[in-house]
Amino acid sequence: MCAIVGVYGSKNASKIAYYSLFAMQHRGQESTGISSADGSRIHLIKKRGKVADVFDEKNMGLLTGDCAIGHNRYSTAGADSILDAQPVFARYKLGEISVAHNGNLVNKDEVRERLIENGAIFQTDMDTENIVHLIAKSKEDKLIDRIKDMLTKIEGAYCLAIQSRSKMFVVRDRFGIRPLSLGRLKDGGWIVASETCAFDLVGAEFVRDVKPGEMLIFDEEFEGDYISEQIFEPDYHPCAFEYIYFARPDSIIDGKNVYAMRLEMGKRLAKETPADVDLVLPVPDSGVAAARGYAEGLGAPFEMGIVRNHYVGRTFIEPLQEIRDAKVKQKLSPIKHLIEGKKIAIIDDSLVRGTTSRQIVKMLKDAGAAEVHMRIAAPEIKFPCRYGIDTPTKEELISSSKSPEEIAELIGATSVGFLSVEGLVDALGHDRSYSLVSFDGNYFAGGCAESPGCSS
Repeated sequence: MCAIVGVYGSKNASKIAYYSLFAMQHRGQESTGISSADGSRIHLIKKRGKVADVFDEKNMGLLTGDCAIGHNRYSTAGADSILDAQPVFARYKLGEISVAHNGNLVNKDEVRERLIENGAIFQTDMDTENIVHLIAKSKEDKLIDRIKDMLTKIEGAYCLAIQSRSKMFVVRDRFGIRPLSLGRLKDGGWIVASETCAFDLVGAEFVRDVKPGEMLIFDEEFEGDYISEQIFEPDYHPCAFEYIYFARPDSIIDGKNVYAMRLEMGKRLAKETPADVDLVLPVPDSGVAAARGYAEGLGAPFEMGIVRNHYVGRTFIEPLQEIRDAKVKQKLSPIKHLIEGKKIAIIDDSLVRGTTSRQIVKMLKDAGAAEVHMRIAAPEIKFPCRYGIDTPTKEELISSSKSPEEIAELIGATSVGFLSVEGLVDALGHDRSYSLVSFDGNYFAGGCAESPGCSS
């Protein structure tokens, strides 16, 4: 779920990367980093924490050059190391290199074992470090050929920004699982970013999405342009979860506005699992658009009946259950006079373990709700994702072993209803084949739910 950005051909490259990462802070809050290149060397600053906390005027002044790549890291369970921050920098035979990666390599363990057998020494547990080693150990003479060689050895989901001292390479895997877009800067430079909301903040013009299986090459020899090379035949499966939860509502992901997709999911949910209620409330913030669609579909009033404290991080990505439980109370607060005595439909974007939903239902009942109908604007999550989402093991996924009726009893709700897989696809459109792995268990890009290589 991480965010990556790459900027080339701008005298303000590192500042543009900074503001782009700020716009994409929702994609990862554990650590952040920017590396810049000035033609003779690469400069790197990375640290645990959010973008605004890590970078200041002093250290930004060290990031010189007209090329910069950056990364926001999405927290994973139990991770707590600055070594896992990106970009990953290394010196090797051809000079210096820096890599930022969003996604997950499903053959990470096999690749790492082979590299270790051949003498590689690893500093982190990140699959991104595999990429650096594969490039460094390649026998090819040119960096572009080493990158191509590396790409033949990795499997899974990846968007990559790779930086040398004078060039930048951008790659999206052949499945296009994670989003990546190309934009044009006002000063003539180029920008690539995980989401188009980054373009809006820095005043860049959206050009197009990076194609699945495509590599973009930026070099001063191209006189302000770039070269595109189709490395792999596309097998397009964009991740449905980008529309459900991850992306900012104002982003355009592969040609579709996220807010509009969430609104449509809510309308479909109202058709499939209606409820006799007085009021529809969203779980803020990612449930807002779907709740509006649900209320419109039912013809019921919509209210922002729960206030969110925006200074508390996302509970889904907290490593310990005790922290998640405490943060729900800090994060959400009901408006009692709207809720008391009412039959409520509460709309959330997804349901993973059920612990947050249980607390929300209790919170609404404590505020005097007569009935609480939980509606989820996504299908039941029954399988772990292996393509860059930190979903837990299958045993921890509440829908893998319990029916909606059993979940309702467990979380104390009057009823629980989910959007069907068919309803989700109808909302997103039938113009492409989405990655629905969390819902249908189709591990099309390698990986599986049960094998040791796929353990969480």
